[in-house]
Amino acid sequence: MPAVRLLPPDRFFDRAEWAAITTASRWHGPWLVAHAWIVSIAAVGLAAWSGNPAAWLLAVIIVGGRQLGLAILMHEAAHGLLHPNRKLNNFLGQWLTGAAVGSDLIAYRTYHLQHHKFTQQPEDPDLSLSKPFPTTRASLWRKVLRDLTGQTFFKQRVAQFGFAFKGLQAMMRGERVDKGRASTKAGTPFNKQSDDGMTSPTIDIAGAMAVTRAVGRFLVVQAVLLAASLLLYGWTPYLLWLAGLATTFQLYLRIRNIAEHACTTTGSDDPFTHARTTYAGWIARATVAPYWVNYHAEHHLFMGVPCYRLRAVHAMLGRQGKHEAMTIAPTYTAVLRQVTAKG
Repeated sequence: MPAVRLLPPDRFFDRAEWAAITTASRWHGPWLVAHAWIVSIAAVGLAAWSGNPAAWLLAVIIVGGRQLGLAILMHEAAHGLLHPNRKLNNFLGQWLTGAAVGSDLIAYRTYHLQHHKFTQQPEDPDLSLSKPFPTTRASLWRKVLRDLTGQTFFKQRVAQFGFAFKGLQAMMRGERVDKGRASTKAGTPFNKQSDDGMTSPTIDIAGAMAVTRAVGRFLVVQAVLLAASLLLYGWTPYLLWLAGLATTFQLYLRIRNIAEHACTTTGSDDPFTHARTTYAGWIARATVAPYWVNYHAEHHLFMGVPCYRLRAVHAMLGRQGKHEAMTIAPTYTAVLRQVTAKG
């Protein structure tokens, strides 16, 4: 099918207003990256210092939200929105955000732009995330259980490390490929979840090498975090970080993925119907919706707008009477009720 129709910005903004909205700040993106790390380190550090199991649980709840935040900020970098300097933008997206959760910025960018080009069309690489919905509550609860018991994390990492081993073997054989040729699917298995909790694409040699490099960065970041943990407080802070990555991060990622496109219009040429905006209170913003990711309809309408300006765009669309044309949910709980209407 043809690519989704793009809205001309001049229908909503004058030229000066559009330039101001889409120009990435030199400080706001780096501050958000720093914020995610500061909150994560403070949460696990204070919990380790307290020695209280309730504080450990709270830390895992909090750190999972910031890990999702790091994944979201990598997504910002994929759009070139974390910093106006491309090299710094890519460094922030590759090393300080994506590497922490095991994702590769370059492979993700190629894959993700396909998602924007063909949103909710048969060619959309993310269509498998929304296609199974609506589903039953029992099915959703089975997924939640897999996430919170670490099963999703384990399956994803086994797949990822398996691809990385194949890529490493190819590197040791001296095979060379253009890094830009890495399969778009190299970005998919480890930051998205299909209906069974993971995706299992076929990745070519270029893609496997991209996964190898992503795993290398992931292990470097984990080694740095572990060394800092052992130096300052012992094993506990790092184990809390790892517990968040294996449990709450997986659950928050799933809920975020569901809320963005599940049970929205599929195959429509109306860009207002392709994604959902979900209003988020402070608990949601601390867990499933950090850094304005809940304004997902606005992001798809105007993907050149940095995340910290999406709320202003949402308000502007409201003033122009466009909210009625959009898919907007009052809460994430309401979304989960809608997508479990079957049965």
